Amino acid sequence: MKISETELILKPDRSVYHLNLQRHHLSDRVIAVGDPGRVPQVSKHFDKIEFKISHREFVTHTGVYHGKPISVVSTGIGTDNVEIFMMEIDALVNVNLRTREPRLKKKSLNIVRIGTSGALQDDIPLGSFVVSASGVGLDNLMNFYPYRMKPQQAALMRSLRSKAGLNFVPYMADASEALYRKLGFDMVSGNTVTSPGFYAPQGRSVRIPIRYKNLLSDLSRFQKGTFRLTNFEMETSAYYALGKLMGHSMLSLNLIIAQRNQHKFLTNHQEAMDELIVRVLDRI
Repeated sequence: MKISETELILKPDRSVYHLNLQRHHLSDRVIAVGDPGRVPQVSKHFDKIEFKISHREFVTHTGVYHGKPISVVSTGIGTDNVEIFMMEIDALVNVNLRTREPRLKKKSLNIVRIGTSGALQDDIPLGSFVVSASGVGLDNLMNFYPYRMKPQQAALMRSLRSKAGLNFVPYMADASEALYRKLGFDMVSGNTVTSPGFYAPQGRSVRIPIRYKNLLSDLSRFQKGTFRLTNFEMETSAYYALGKLMGHSMLSLNLIIAQRNQHKFLTNHQEAMDELIVRVLDRI
C-alpha cells in the first residue's frame, strides 16, 4: 500500500522531513544521543566522517570506526522526539521512498541510546553506567500505538500504578537481549523510568504545586521480587516499545550524574561520558 505524502513527508530530494537524511546517509549501526552537542563528542573518535547533516535539533554524523560504518544522531529531549527519530529512520530502511511503498524484506537496525540520568537508588553512585534492561514509560505515547505488554509486565505496571497512586497505567518494554549482553555486561543492570517532563514528572517541585508529591520516594521504594526502578530519564521506554513494534534492536545506556535521594549532582561528567562513548563504539 502506498504511503501518502501527508503521512510520510519527504523533501524534494526524498530526504525524510525532520532528520533531513537519505538512505545512504545512515549506517545500520546507530548511536542516538539527546544533545546535539554530544554528536561531535562521539564522532571525534571516528576514523573518518563521511556525512554531516543537521536540521533543527536533529544532527547526524556518519562515518567509519575501526573499519565499520557507524552513525550518531541527536534526537533532542523526550519521547515525542524519539517517535520522530524512530519513524523516520525506519522509513529510510523499510520504505521505498521512490514508490512510497513498504519494502517486503524488513531491515533491523542496531540502535544504542547514550544519555545522562538520575539515580533512584542509593547504591548506584554518581558516575555509574546503568544499562537499561527495561524502560518504564510514564508518558502516553503507547496509547497511540498497538503495543501490548507481556502479562508479567502488565502486572508489574498495575502494581506500580497502585503504589504511586497514579491515575494512569505506565507501560514497560525490554531491551534487546543480544545488545544487552554485548554492550552492558560490565555495567549496573537497571530498570529505567522514562518521564514526559523534567520537573513534576520526575518529582521536582520548584514554584507551583505538583500532583504526585511522593513520586520520587514511591518509585525509589517500589520493588517486586528482584525488580526495582533504578533511574530517571526521558526517552528509553519509547525507544524500547517502538523498537519492538518495528523490529529494531534497542539498548539504552545511562551515565548517572544525579543522586536524587541524596541530592547530589556530578558537575563535571565529560570524562565519564567519553569513557562510555568509547565503550559503546568498541562494542556495538
